[in-house]
Amino acid sequence: MTEQEAFDKIAALIEDHFQVPASKVTNDLNFKEDLDADSIDTVEFVLELEDAFGAEIPDEDAEKIATVGDAVSYVIAHQPK
Repeated sequence: MTEQEAFDKIAALIEDHFQVPASKVTNDLNFKEDLDADSIDTVEFVLELEDAFGAEIPDEDAEKIATVGDAVSYVIAHQPK
């Protein structure tokens, strides 16, 4: 999977979960600051990421995912071989 494919998939998840048009999603978009995501929103979104990409994201790693770019980088680095 390319970075663009991962970004597009994550943008679609954000559109569904946070009701933000995918066209407004950028790598710099911050979940807490820009989307007003609370801890429950964040946990739910990480679960959606796990389902979408077929990977488990440990809590300590999930806490480090603050932006869309962080999520894309994490997914690319941890995609199943």
